[in-house]
Amino acid sequence: MTPTEGRGAKVKHGTRALVIGLGRSGIAAVKLLHKLGAKVRGLDSAPADRLDKNFLDWAGGHHVHLECGSRRDHLPPEIDLVVISPGVPLGLPLVADAGAKGVKVIGELALAAALVSIPTVAVTGTNGKSTVTELIGEMFRRAGRRVFVGGNLGSPLSEYLLDPFGAEVLVLEVSSFQLDTAPDFRPEVGVLLNISPDHLDRYDDYEHYAASKFSLFGAQNSDDAAILNSDDPEITGRLASADLPGRRFFFGQKWNETGRGAIIEGPEIMVRGIDAGKNERYRLGNSPLVREPNPHNAAASIIAARLLGCPEQAVAEALAGFKPLDHRLERVAEIDGVLYLDDSKATNIGAVAAALTGMTRPVVLIAGGRDKGGDYRLMREMVGKKVKAMVLIGEAREKMAEAFQDVTRVESAGDLAEAVNLARTLAEKGDVVLLSPACASFDMFRSYGHRGEVFREAVLALRDKENPGHPGGKDDTIS
Repeated sequence: MTPTEGRGAKVKHGTRALVIGLGRSGIAAVKLLHKLGAKVRGLDSAPADRLDKNFLDWAGGHHVHLECGSRRDHLPPEIDLVVISPGVPLGLPLVADAGAKGVKVIGELALAAALVSIPTVAVTGTNGKSTVTELIGEMFRRAGRRVFVGGNLGSPLSEYLLDPFGAEVLVLEVSSFQLDTAPDFRPEVGVLLNISPDHLDRYDDYEHYAASKFSLFGAQNSDDAAILNSDDPEITGRLASADLPGRRFFFGQKWNETGRGAIIEGPEIMVRGIDAGKNERYRLGNSPLVREPNPHNAAASIIAARLLGCPEQAVAEALAGFKPLDHRLERVAEIDGVLYLDDSKATNIGAVAAALTGMTRPVVLIAGGRDKGGDYRLMREMVGKKVKAMVLIGEAREKMAEAFQDVTRVESAGDLAEAVNLARTLAEKGDVVLLSPACASFDMFRSYGHRGEVFREAVLALRDKENPGHPGGKDDTIS
């Protein structure tokens, strides 16, 4: 598929474009615009020495002007198009100035999606997006299909267009930030996994955040498909007023009135309404998918893959071979009967609640970080049931302590290594020490991945101290 075969508005040769934000997606957008013949320039508030050096060299070699370390409030003259990276706040004066001048503002996803006509699955939701995106991609790989897996996960779609390899299917993770700047984005199959409070430091309120998630379906037509979680009260509560032009398929523990989709029956998932008159059964067996929230993730993935023609056998093989992604309920070690799990990707209260739902052992929870505006009191019931003690770190620890101090034991630590050692004193044989922060990582770490690695290092240091003869290495992921 070449960039001339797509749907939607195209970038004309000579378009004068400004890309705001020069992280991975911004870099891909700059390079794609240049490839399309645009006169492109880039802008980032970070100084040049904090940007990707290879990109800086490329820009110099291709005469692309970069403005680094700038907090410009007004649009440069003679700009026809602004492409904004997902992490850039839409309330910036520069973005408002572009709108006031009638200059179109889009995101990298909108830029790239207008240039392709490959069948597309788009996955959004507060939690589980990466797992479902990767699992659907693996189903198509098992079927021998050429598939691009990316978007908000890994490679931006623009990177694919810079060096296309003839993908037959696109499987994209899409965030609410991306959807906010891609109103014309139309996936043939859209998946909405769940909605719980998140990113309320960016949105005016929860209503706006939830509406952003539902906008995934706004440009679909009657031939397209919307896959929805029938067990999520926020989703089902909005269906009556939601504009969903496409066919509806549901997944969960009970059938919706349409009777189309997937129902979770213990370790099995039953699917109907994909092939007329045919029911399909898939076993999760002893794989990590059998533990919540993964049965829901598996059910959504099955529907999406089957709707785009992925064979049943390939779907079953992908389910059997599933391994959790890094920092998502990942087993680090078991020390003297205490299991240590890294769930650093759990950056909101919904993700932590989902992790706790699947716990069958008493939990010592390590949480905290940079507050994202969520209401921690929504977790009180689950914490009271599952968490015997909590160790809090980071900027949000006082706010979190206030929310939980009357439902479980609450302690504080100055850093993550101290938290691990304190959790060790609170845990007994048969317990779980769970890093599941409910917060962003940026107060203390570069990313959730960095936070997870620091946790791993602290746990393995504890293991080596208490069991000096241990051979080392990475334990298997949790099943």
